[in-house]
Amino acid sequence: MRKWHRWLSVFFGIFLLWIAGTGLLSQAADLWPTAEPTAAQAAAAAPPAGFACPDGWRCTPPRSEEGFAGLKGWFHHLHSGEEFGPVGVAISILSGLALAFFTISGLWMYVRMWGERKKRGTKDRWFWK
Repeated sequence: MRKWHRWLSVFFGIFLLWIAGTGLLSQAADLWPTAEPTAAQAAAAAPPAGFACPDGWRCTPPRSEEGFAGLKGWFHHLHSGEEFGPVGVAISILSGLALAFFTISGLWMYVRMWGERKKRGTKDRWFWK
């Protein structure tokens, strides 16, 4: 298991860093402060007279798509791999599966090493030097 964990991490580590970075940029673009809409933009986004927002709907004017906040969609396409076509999406899906494998195999290896230390009578600590 350790050999698979190491070899797959060499390949998928690059993609997982890419996914983490673009995910952070996507969230940063969403949280980035935007300028208040101008009077003309607010008037254009206003609902027609007599319109009532249905229950459960989110009837708010769209956010300004200027500056860094306007890149959110592009960051999302990079994050999901859509920007690179079907191959990018496939690599993104495989990277997600690899992350699940790394989590399970890492925990499995740790529990095995901890059990072997306990059998040998080594100090019962969670982490060792």
